Amino acid sequence: MTISTPAPTHEAALTLLLRQGEASAAELAEQLELSVQVMRRHLRSLEEKGFVEASPQALGPGRPSNRWRLTAAGRGRFPDGSEHFALGLLQSMSQALPPDQVKALLRNQAELLANSYRQQLGNGPLGERLEKLVELRRKEGYVADCQAEPGSNAWMLQEYHCSVSRVAEAFPVICDQELQLMRHTFSDCTVDRVHWKLAGQHACGFRICPQA
Repeated sequence: MTISTPAPTHEAALTLLLRQGEASAAELAEQLELSVQVMRRHLRSLEEKGFVEASPQALGPGRPSNRWRLTAAGRGRFPDGSEHFALGLLQSMSQALPPDQVKALLRNQAELLANSYRQQLGNGPLGERLEKLVELRRKEGYVADCQAEPGSNAWMLQEYHCSVSRVAEAFPVICDQELQLMRHTFSDCTVDRVHWKLAGQHACGFRICPQA
């Protein structure tokens, strides 16, 4: 009897969800010839990694059944060429436009994304907003966390994996956009970059402190 290892099963489940859009644990289990209990464990593992998400759906009397689908990070597991497109676009922009105009376009993009973030984060305490941002970034393919800074009212936001890291390596100006994005998102705070992966550190880190 061959026992499937988690990695191949995970990839197979992600591929099925990519093809089908969404499915229940029972449907995936049947197609992968696994028990429903084992399939649920695989799905929970994928959920913890940020690759899938569930939405309850009532199918009749009794407890609703979860329908599973890929997150943005899950779809990002499959090559789509967007990174090459972004690099080519930035290269064309940098050749055709003055540097200040390229920076202005990136600043505008940061402001637009910050507006979207602020609407989703709401007006709660800083810690709550940061937790929501970490969840949003996780769905975008980032690996991030946030922690309160001991002895102060500041917080540290750390991003250990960046979904645009290869683009940023070629165009470090993208990192300036990221800093502006954080400052616009938390406009009631002082935001400083304290760690930077392109400088050889283990993460990109932002210190976020409420303004008096």
